[in-house]
Amino acid sequence: MRLKKSIAISENGFVFNAAKGESFSTNPIGLLILELIKSGKDLKRVQQEITDRYAIDASTAERDILDFIKVLKQYSLLD
Repeated sequence: MRLKKSIAISENGFVFNAAKGESFSTNPIGLLILELIKSGKDLKRVQQEITDRYAIDASTAERDILDFIKVLKQYSLLD
C-alpha cells in the first residue's frame, strides 16, 4: 500500500492529487494515516500508531482504517 507519487499532503490535512488536479481535506486522524502510509508503514503499524495515540480499541481502529483506505482507493490516491 503506497500513496501515488503525485499526491501532496499539507500539515493541515489538505490533500492534492497533481495528476488529476483534485483536492481533498481530511481530519487529523486521516492525516496521520496518510503520513504513515507515505512513510511506508504497513496496515498493522498504522493500526498500532492509531491505537497508541487515540483512545480506540484495535478492532475499531482496523475497521476505520480499512474504511479510510477504501475511500483512498476510490479516489485513486493509492498505487
